[in-house]
Amino acid sequence: MKRYLFKSNANVYKANLHCHTTISDGTRTPRQIKAMYKAKGYSVVAFTDHDILQNHSYLSGDGFLAINACELGVTEDLPGEPSGKHRVYHFNLYSPDPNATQTPAPMDMAYDDLAAINQYISDRVGEGYLVSYNHPYWSLQTYADYSGLKGCFAMEIYNHGCEVKDGYYGYNPQVYDEMLRCQNKIYCLSTDDNHNAPSPDPQVDSSGDSFGGFVMINGNSLTYSNIFASLRQGDFYASQGPEIYQISLHGNILGVKCSKVCLIVVYTDGRRCHIQKGEALTEAEFPLNGNEKYIRVMCRDKEHKDANSNAYWL
Repeated sequence: MKRYLFKSNANVYKANLHCHTTISDGTRTPRQIKAMYKAKGYSVVAFTDHDILQNHSYLSGDGFLAINACELGVTEDLPGEPSGKHRVYHFNLYSPDPNATQTPAPMDMAYDDLAAINQYISDRVGEGYLVSYNHPYWSLQTYADYSGLKGCFAMEIYNHGCEVKDGYYGYNPQVYDEMLRCQNKIYCLSTDDNHNAPSPDPQVDSSGDSFGGFVMINGNSLTYSNIFASLRQGDFYASQGPEIYQISLHGNILGVKCSKVCLIVVYTDGRRCHIQKGEALTEAEFPLNGNEKYIRVMCRDKEHKDANSNAYWL
């Protein structure tokens, strides 16, 4: 019998789960963000302004859902060093309440107190929040910083703002694999982390850090509870462009169906990957050994944009 690890249903919603507005350090208002993203085919935006959570339910409706969220963090104390040298932990906290108005407690622990950071995450998860770990390369973090993190539902495998605005520090697939190798059963996100800062070149659109990283979420309908449940269950994939339609397991044969790509890779907990290349691949099959602890799928198009599935533990 064929088992579907992921299968796009009739209702698949495009989402940006990391966004900043004029409420913190972004340059567009929430209403402007809704208009921008809705015009590009997005149905969901999580408003993750720094250190403040506001109720954005007034934006929901007419084929659009606003998720109430915020971004919190803790910064390394390095006296005398410029801010660009300080390591940081940044986390997005997604509220389960469509009418949430209260900002979660601040992260007032020391940077190197991982036990306190994990306890903070545990406390917020206990309150119903989904917590994501953000942009590890941009944060200047290493294996020692993230390997011991506990309780996050997802990490950012791709952060578009960090990629296009901050020196190609946005793509983090190795971090995802290292966290999985530590038995951290965590999902992956592609996000924009858009601030929409004006460019000094008037010919350059200030939406340059938008529309580059997104997730596609299966949902029975576009309601807060359904979308939140799909995120919690991992019923989505992360992408910079390509679409994943289906990942299935029939015996020891893994099947993948997707939009046109030139490379499909299956990563596992072992040393060897399974690879298929072609000019216009839309499906592939891979024989598994049967001893894989987990698999995850990456599909790359001719523009070198990747779609990444969540890891599936076998």
